[in-house]
This record gives sequence, C-alpha cells and structure tokens, in this order.
Amino acid sequence: MIDRFGVRPHDGLSVVAPKAQIPTGAIYILTHVDVFPTFKDQAIELVKAQADAARKDDGNLRYDVLQWDGHPNHFTLVEAWRDRKAFDTSAAAPHTKEFRQKLTPLEGALYDERLYQAIR
Repeated sequence: MIDRFGVRPHDGLSVVAPKAQIPTGAIYILTHVDVFPTFKDQAIELVKAQADAARKDDGNLRYDVLQWDGHPNHFTLVEAWRDRKAFDTSAAAPHTKEFRQKLTPLEGALYDERLYQAIR
C-alpha cells in the first residue's frame, strides 16, 4: 500500500525572522486564505498589510505569509503568539477587524483559521 500525502509547496510572500525563540506554551495559528483569482492582487496587499500590522502587536513572535505554488490566489498565514491572550487581543484589534472585513468579499472559500499548541 502506498501512502499519499497532499503536498502544497509554497513560496514566501512576506516572511521575516522570528523575534525570539518560541517559548513553551506559545500558540500557533495556521490560516488558509483562498480568494477568487481576479482578486489575487488585492488579497496580496491585504495579507501583507495584516502581517506588517500584526508583527507589531504585543506578544507576536512570528507572522509569515506564504503563497501556494501554482495557485497564486491561495495563501497560508503562519503565526506564533506568546499565549492565547496575546492572540485574542490581536484578533480583536482594529487592524485585524479591518483586514477580515476587506477580505471577506474577495474570498472563494471560507476563512480557515486553526489554532495549535506544541505538546512537549
């Protein structure tokens, strides 16, 4: 039997070095953003602006934007936060609310945000 895994190679669209070593208890967020192809350029500007703003939020350790090879209208947002409180505070920030409000009409699929925590 051959195992097959879904492979989605990505390129870095907006990637910066982590601010610090990721501590135990950090929370990780992976978000898939899929927009209609005609809105790709608008979405690129939105996800890059959101990354720039979120990187300045207290407790952000990493915020990267990746673009799916062969599907330039699909993005993966990779975040690391000090703790859940820091993430929740950023999620409620005006820049995040504005990002989601502007992104929603461009979406080709539901905004898929998943939270993870490392098990040590």
